[in-house]
Amino acid sequence: MRPLLVRYWHPEHEDNPAMLDTRPLLLKTDFPAINRAALDTLQVNLGYKCNLSCTHCHVNAGPTRTEQMDRATVDLVLDYIHSHRIAVLDLTGGAPELNRHFKYLVRRARATGMEVIDRCNLTILGEPGFEDMAQFLAEQGVTVTASLPCYLEQNVERQRGKGVYWESIAALKQLNGLGYGTDPEKQLNLVYNPDGLNLPPAQSGLESDYKRELKQQHGIVFNQLFTITNMPISRFGGMLLAKGLYHQYMGILRDSYREDNLDTLMCKNLLSIDYQGFAYDCDFNQMLKLPLALNSKPKTHLSDLLDQQLLNNPIITGEHCFGCTAGQGSSCGGALEN
Repeated sequence: MRPLLVRYWHPEHEDNPAMLDTRPLLLKTDFPAINRAALDTLQVNLGYKCNLSCTHCHVNAGPTRTEQMDRATVDLVLDYIHSHRIAVLDLTGGAPELNRHFKYLVRRARATGMEVIDRCNLTILGEPGFEDMAQFLAEQGVTVTASLPCYLEQNVERQRGKGVYWESIAALKQLNGLGYGTDPEKQLNLVYNPDGLNLPPAQSGLESDYKRELKQQHGIVFNQLFTITNMPISRFGGMLLAKGLYHQYMGILRDSYREDNLDTLMCKNLLSIDYQGFAYDCDFNQMLKLPLALNSKPKTHLSDLLDQQLLNNPIITGEHCFGCTAGQGSSCGGALEN
């Protein structure tokens, strides 16, 4: 495979061991106790390597990361799918397509009839060696959930890097050309992340703006827009601490808490798996190294869960959980509020 066309938003966004860490501030919390409901989504992080290094990234992904899921763990994911009634396999990263076993996993999972989501940064579709990826996704009927933090060039490049906007537009046009956004079997969803300390605006109104602007400016169509609140962890959390804004942002999240959002939190129906196969209640807990609590074990591996049911298992919470209950709520599927 040829080298990636790596681009950075700024060198300070590269993986930095000296980056300030919000984890110690998030562990003690008065967030309400919650428990698991029926599991329907397995979210699998295939590795932290990415061709981008974005300001809002809660994974701290980037081109210098080397962590990648191996074939044995991929096969374990498939074993788990076959032993449980999982409706959705949600593949994330980093850029999940960079994992050498990505296509193998997608083919095997789609053969079961389950939905497979690819959380795609769009620019990966134009990288050397990945020219056939969009066609592969279309042939497999994979749902593409793509990050596009704004429909304006300036805002996208402030968060994601110079040139990323136009590469993203090119990728969206390619996906449209393959039927994404128009064929019911090829769903194309976009993801909005706010810039700075703001909560996302109303999802339905912003979706209308996206659809109008992308159609008028570029002839692009898509199915849904998901608005996701920035979590005060990893790269974004480090920025908040460096600028003295952490407590202000947490105040915004806590002041915007809505109890109604507790019933539809994504962690109740989702299980997050890291590249080594360890289990977490959500992707944010994975990044904070807060593993699934089960049978008093310090960490739980997916291999330990093949014969386990997690219904009513307590969910590990922290201050970051207020990010999912703030305002209209937030999840990997967008706002919680209908």
